[in-house]
Amino acid sequence: MTRDLIGYGATPPDPRWPDGARIAVNFVINYEEGAENCILNGDKGSEAFLSEMVGAASHPARAMAMESLYEYGSRAGFWRLHRLFAQRGVPVTVFGVAAAMAQNPAAVEAMLTADWEVASHGYRWIDYQSIPEEVEREHIARAIEIHTHLTGTRPLGWYQGRTSPNTARLVAEEGGFVYDADSYADDLPYYAGGQLIVPYSLDANDMKMVALNGFTEGTQFFRYLVDTFEQLREEGGRMMSVGLHGRVAGRPGRTIAVAQFLDHVLQSGDAWIARRIDIARHWLEFHPA
Repeated sequence: MTRDLIGYGATPPDPRWPDGARIAVNFVINYEEGAENCILNGDKGSEAFLSEMVGAASHPARAMAMESLYEYGSRAGFWRLHRLFAQRGVPVTVFGVAAAMAQNPAAVEAMLTADWEVASHGYRWIDYQSIPEEVEREHIARAIEIHTHLTGTRPLGWYQGRTSPNTARLVAEEGGFVYDADSYADDLPYYAGGQLIVPYSLDANDMKMVALNGFTEGTQFFRYLVDTFEQLREEGGRMMSVGLHGRVAGRPGRTIAVAQFLDHVLQSGDAWIARRIDIARHWLEFHPA
């Protein structure tokens, strides 16, 4: 067995969050638009995942409706979320797909100006499950190269999202990432093979609003986020990740739910809202491998 089904068990460590905070909260904006499956990108078919058209099929030609749904994320949705967080001065982590960021330098500049962390979301927003290992290794290297060119520094955080069985090993072998977020296995960071893992979330994630078993309105999303926050806050010493996308939470009827939750967290008075890299560095200091 190579799986860890035990973790911290009944006695998770005290993370000792700054200023006695009972919970660390990390907001993530996934920037993927333009890097999804599209024949213009050399792919065999159009994108079929994570859009308003639930259950859409992939076509061996351009799917104009799907393309425009993704374009909304970069043209309008990203900026709506950017205004929301910038107006409140709240730190954000961006999971940025290199091929997507390269097509919108203004968005990248806005991320950097706001002092957001820009972590790598890989080279392309595609499913790597069956991608050959040598191709995935090349894509990781290309993602780092493009990211460095666009932002001036190499990425320190990694999140592929649609991983292969080789992803975690290839990321660790690359050696330059402070943390890997390709896990949903815990409410706290942990180590795997010497690599720091800062786990992510697919339940406190706006993707559930465009899923068959998901939320149908922003109010449901808001209630779920609040319930998750309050439960973890009551337990104390936990981390909460909130996943957002410009083409999903960036829609007007959903952004208001994000704003309401953000204000709830700010008003709690005992939450540490931090970039993912800050949480990773804190863990390395207080809980070294």
